[in-house]
Amino acid sequence: MGHTGAAEDTAASDHASDPTPGSIRPGGRTARVREAVLRAAGDLLAEYGFAALDLAEVAARAEVGKTTVYRRWRNPAGLVADLLVDMAETSLPHSDTGSLRGDLLANARLVGKTLTDARQGRLFRAIIAAATSDDTAAAALRAFYDTRLAEWSPCVEAAVARGEVPPGTDPRAVLSAVSAPLYYRLLASGDPVDEAAVSTAATAAALAAEQGVFISGPARSTR
Repeated sequence: MGHTGAAEDTAASDHASDPTPGSIRPGGRTARVREAVLRAAGDLLAEYGFAALDLAEVAARAEVGKTTVYRRWRNPAGLVADLLVDMAETSLPHSDTGSLRGDLLANARLVGKTLTDARQGRLFRAIIAAATSDDTAAAALRAFYDTRLAEWSPCVEAAVARGEVPPGTDPRAVLSAVSAPLYYRLLASGDPVDEAAVSTAATAAALAAEQGVFISGPARSTR
């Protein structure tokens, strides 16, 4: 398997002015086609990685015409971008346990469950690998995490309102501190992403937040 050839490149250039993949929400049959194509693309990414993602193979697996795939997604990076949009939209909403530590533990467990899933773990490895070499994939991955951080930021904002953490605490920094050690285990150390790792990541982030480690902006200079 390999990337698309000259014919596919021509098809992509013919539609260079088309909307960015993922920027239009389809309905009806178009929505079903999108669902089938993104499922096939995700399976192929998990099985073979980004370097082997081929639009013709995606079309075959999804039982969709090649022309449809080339016209709508244009190239493998376009598929990755739309796949990440779909993943962000279908991810679970943030928790509201009544405490920052409880919310961060729920967040850490969600991240851990995703990274240890047989399909999703391999899929994220492939997407992250794609983002290291393709600007479109990198932008899509940043947008995915922006969406997820925005979804969970109210947990930290509520903790500020309850007085659990100081005013000026940066929600993105707190949430990133939860997930970063879990991704490190997945991508670098190879250590297990187990319940102990999940609990430690959430507790460490909560303790640091309570101590004002994640205060940003003018609030930091007043401490």
